[in-house]
Amino acid sequence: MSRAINHLLIGVLITMTTGLNPATAGENDRKLTIVNPANLYDPTPNGYSTAVITPANARIAYISGQGGQDATGSLSPDFADQVRQAYANLGSALEGIGARPDQVAKLTVFVVDHDMSKLEVLTASVIEMFGENLPAQTLVPVPKLAIDPMLFEVEAMVVLD
Repeated sequence: MSRAINHLLIGVLITMTTGLNPATAGENDRKLTIVNPANLYDPTPNGYSTAVITPANARIAYISGQGGQDATGSLSPDFADQVRQAYANLGSALEGIGARPDQVAKLTVFVVDHDMSKLEVLTASVIEMFGENLPAQTLVPVPKLAIDPMLFEVEAMVVLD
């Protein structure tokens, strides 16, 4: 059997077994699927989802940790200001790669000296940016970040297509 026919047959088998047809793939085939199982605690009021499934054959981009520095590199000493600026910076990074917030599958946030009083600020910022399309998220309490005045950092995994 020729190599071209082998590749054609393999492509047909992949299409049949996965149900994917690139010629008819629509916008919904490229969306993230958010999963919050009913038998688990509902995390959405806290600004995240239990799991997010990425579409088959998606390209993934990883955005490095964004801190609360403004365009001049200055950091406010206020935690809430740093969080708001970090999410604004994340939004700029998304724009820079041609992505939208609803394409973010996973966030990891790092909080210096975390305590429960900081959750309200964190939750409000995530809901403001992502609305109902809440990504999976992990919060990691840390004693310090890259530079001493940093109090918060957020990194993202983004599905491009």
